[in-house]
Amino acid sequence: MLISDTGGGHRASAQALETMFEQLRPGETDVRIVDVWTNHAKFPFNTFVSSYALLAKNPVLWKLSWHGSAIPPVTSLLNALSAFTCHKTFRECIEEHDPHLVLSLHPLTQALPLQVLSHMGDGRRTVPFATVVTDLGSAHPTWFHRKVDACFIPSDQIRGLAKRSGLKSGQLRQYGLPVRPAFWQPSRPKADLLRELGLASARKTVLVVGGGDGVGSLASIVEATAAQLSKECPGEGQVIAVCGKNKKLQARLEKLESLKCNVQVRGFVRHMSDYMEVSDCIVTKAGPGTIAEAAIRGLPTMLSSYLPGQEAGNVPFVTESGFGEYSNQPKEIARRVSSWVQDPGKLEAMSLNARVASSPRATQAIATDLMEMLDKVNAES
Repeated sequence: MLISDTGGGHRASAQALETMFEQLRPGETDVRIVDVWTNHAKFPFNTFVSSYALLAKNPVLWKLSWHGSAIPPVTSLLNALSAFTCHKTFRECIEEHDPHLVLSLHPLTQALPLQVLSHMGDGRRTVPFATVVTDLGSAHPTWFHRKVDACFIPSDQIRGLAKRSGLKSGQLRQYGLPVRPAFWQPSRPKADLLRELGLASARKTVLVVGGGDGVGSLASIVEATAAQLSKECPGEGQVIAVCGKNKKLQARLEKLESLKCNVQVRGFVRHMSDYMEVSDCIVTKAGPGTIAEAAIRGLPTMLSSYLPGQEAGNVPFVTESGFGEYSNQPKEIARRVSSWVQDPGKLEAMSLNARVASSPRATQAIATDLMEMLDKVNAES
């Protein structure tokens, strides 16, 4: 599985599929998840992870980079430069692992690996190659390479982009996004989870998350939401703030005083499914993985920010599906979610819409198809 650790979603999807392989065929698969650019590329192509972290904090630069690299002449130039610089090391990587199947889970791990595999076969690629698109509503054109054997897509929006990029219907398989194992099965009773998580019961609960790094205006959102709940339903509200790895943010929020709203601050959490299950709604940036997981849990979703280009299409995916809204203003976010949690009928309707838009069996369906591709390889060898 080829990835780049530009954000946590690519590795999380790969790990979810690896776990599903083991569940479907215990002991029969040997999966290697490889950040191929970081570990097997040369400068400057081995700096994608640090470059992503910088650009993601500067939306204007990110927008220029994302849209600029989508222009066909620019894409062709970058592909030529990466091939000239990294072809040899990529080939060494593939020869080292000697795969029966190569799976790409990143937009930048199609073109060069496919070229290398073709050269290894003297112009004829013999190793099956598939792509799992981990974007939900919009996607960079480099996700869609015409020479892949299969391209797994999560939505109608991505299907349209894939076809416009030249992929045929026979190459496309639409199941949804692969999600973490906790979302494959029903959750445990809410009362048990509230007790285990140290949360107050019988409160209107708003979950606010900022991704693994706790990015975005999370502090302002938490403060505004706590104030709004204190004003409109004093003593009845609860805000769970998940700060990820941002220790400074966590320390700031732990000092927040709000006598009429219970504010619970967490760092990096490994049981996000449980926190989603006990919440009435979620406030989050428009990351595809979080949106897909929230939909499975039937969680009304307020989107607070998005990366231009890459995540822009996730906003209409949520709003047009009827299970959420978008605002980048903390006070407006607070007003909207406060009104949601005081309207049980609206929450119920949004929750139903979220479940309709969800794909809880996507991981199993994708893994099953990939196992069938491997079975075909074994039968022919």
